Amino acid sequence: MSTNNLSSLKLTRSDNPPLAAYTDYYANTNGRATSPTPTDADEQIEMLDVVGMPGSNGEGNSKHKIAIARRSNSLNGCGSATDGSPLASGAGSHMAITDISVTPPRSASERNSSERSLPLRSYSKWSPTEQGATLVWRDLCVYTTGDPDGSSGGGSMHNMKRIINNSTGAVQPGNLMALMGSSGSGKTTLMSTLAFRQPAGTIVQGDILINGRRIGPFMHRISGYVYQDDLFIDTLTVLEHMTFMAHLRLDRRVSRCERKAIINDLLERTGLLSVVHTRIGSGDDKKMLSGGERKRLAFAVELLNDPVILFCDEPTTGLDSFSAQQLVQTLYDLAKKGTTILCTIHQPSSQLFDMFNNVLLLADGRVAFTGSPQNALNFFAENGYHCPEAYNPADFLIGVLATDPGYEQASQRSAQHLCDMFAVSGAAKQRDMLVNLEIHMAQTGDYPFEAEVEAFRSAAWYKKFHVIWYRASLSMMRDPTIQRMRFFQKMAMAIIIGACFAGTTTVSQLGVQAVQGALFVMISENTYHPMYSVLNVFPQGFPLFLRETRSGMYSTAQYYVANILAMLPGMIVEPLLFVIICYWISGLRATFFAFSITAISVVLVMNVATACGCFFSTAFNSVPLAMAYLVPVDYIFMITSGIFIKISTLPMAFYWTQFLSWMLYANEAMTIAQWSGVQNITCFEESEDLPCFHTGQDVLDKYSFNEAHLYRNLLAIVAIYFGFHILGYYCLWRRAKKI
Repeated sequence: MSTNNLSSLKLTRSDNPPLAAYTDYYANTNGRATSPTPTDADEQIEMLDVVGMPGSNGEGNSKHKIAIARRSNSLNGCGSATDGSPLASGAGSHMAITDISVTPPRSASERNSSERSLPLRSYSKWSPTEQGATLVWRDLCVYTTGDPDGSSGGGSMHNMKRIINNSTGAVQPGNLMALMGSSGSGKTTLMSTLAFRQPAGTIVQGDILINGRRIGPFMHRISGYVYQDDLFIDTLTVLEHMTFMAHLRLDRRVSRCERKAIINDLLERTGLLSVVHTRIGSGDDKKMLSGGERKRLAFAVELLNDPVILFCDEPTTGLDSFSAQQLVQTLYDLAKKGTTILCTIHQPSSQLFDMFNNVLLLADGRVAFTGSPQNALNFFAENGYHCPEAYNPADFLIGVLATDPGYEQASQRSAQHLCDMFAVSGAAKQRDMLVNLEIHMAQTGDYPFEAEVEAFRSAAWYKKFHVIWYRASLSMMRDPTIQRMRFFQKMAMAIIIGACFAGTTTVSQLGVQAVQGALFVMISENTYHPMYSVLNVFPQGFPLFLRETRSGMYSTAQYYVANILAMLPGMIVEPLLFVIICYWISGLRATFFAFSITAISVVLVMNVATACGCFFSTAFNSVPLAMAYLVPVDYIFMITSGIFIKISTLPMAFYWTQFLSWMLYANEAMTIAQWSGVQNITCFEESEDLPCFHTGQDVLDKYSFNEAHLYRNLLAIVAIYFGFHILGYYCLWRRAKKI
């Protein structure tokens, strides 16, 4: 393994003394001190960087010209790299560097070294896509309130749990860093915070910068985040999923041919071309993707927008050793091209552990070590923890920092002692030099930050909406439990209900009761089953929705409206076919007006019942909880439907409930359609105790219905439909905002 030595340092002074101490970091990038004695070398790299810094009097900017000549020994037989390649930089800055990052590693020791000859970054231009992403954080503390909305304790530091404790670190382009530690050490919390993807209710203190700029929502565009659990729509194929993600993630100016080329390239790089037309599937499907293929598909999606920094949350979990090695090798190859990669990893094999350039060990939220894997073993050995031969180094390091059951206090003291020793070590000082330099540049520099971020143009609103709608429609059409079973069940119920009332709906005293009974059954059949069947629609897709909205792919309004419109065709066809079958079998009034009003009313009833179910599914976190609140509401709507009690006799305390009952509005409209204009209802025997209905108006008066309210009832159902959907959207938006 070659070692870079600082051979000379030339400083041109103007007003301020230079930050000479910061340049020591570039003397040795693997965290160990080196001798300043110059040595003979095969190459010399000259760098001239002009950095604007404030003057001593607080006015204007003086410029320090720093010339660093760096010599290095031969690169383990790789030959001398003398062909310089220019690095894009801003005005007033020039770099001549030698790029040997494409040289393949020859040994495991080379992989462990972080001196990858990556270009030094210019600070006169903020461009992670051109210069790579340098991520640093200093004195980072992360607290959780335990409440998704962060309202616990009124925002005070009481009743909060500290997950990350004064963490400081840095990772440069071309590095593959592993975040390691025992369970509960804060690995995932640290990485999600660095990626600007921490959950709501999390309080972050400290500095996190990428190329001298504080992180913000723009991290969702320039970075990728591979989660530990893979969330997909199981009914889609690999190609369909990649196509949908490409439409949502790529710039709108990317042509169709370019988009196809990007997808094909990623599928080839991730080894998914052989399963491109295979459905992603779930555990119950016969033909589906394997665990490794699902993980590679998740990587392919995150690589669509060519991120400059990639975060991976335990990517090898659930994979066999061969698949895990392939995946880490893919990450290493990606890092060689200049991508900054951080990943949490749990119990890697010794071979996987050796593939990482740097490791960051955590113990109870504190940094126990950061540096190369070999330096980590040396540091632990210097403090009395020697890794046995033929023992997995990763297991050894994690075991030293883990808490042993029964010896909690002793284990915690031992881990904290290692954290204290590292804080005063030479490796920590080298790390702090780079961190302080980045923060100093952030405080003194004036970079056009928005130039690169604003250059991206996401897909248009209608395009995103179309993609989400089409994806939801495909999922519903291919899911037999949503379409085929519901269709056959609805048709069977129409035949059964029609057969039960066949021959009874005559224009007679007994026929009045039969007609009203048939109308109520048609209303209730299209109310309760649709209402309860959609209770799991939004809770089931909420994790994927939350992940995609957090990544900035689409908004809550686009998701909600697209899913409602995807359900709309089934909500029209099913009740319409139900009415066609049930209406004529039962022998209801044979006029076009009566049939059309009945069909329109039943279609509206099914849609408003579905809207009510969507509202309750978004308002509560679980289906059982939503059902517990929905059942009492159903009873209120059923009682006030007009069939069980005369509306005019309702108590004043519950009189208002009739205005929310779509069952009442539908029942009144359908009753008007059946009895309006009827003048000759047969009456065989009449008495004072049991009066007869002579006309249709008598029937309407019996139930306190008014013929003039026909179209008002239909409009009221439409208003309730939109009211429930507005409430459903608000609840979904609020839940997405809180979590």
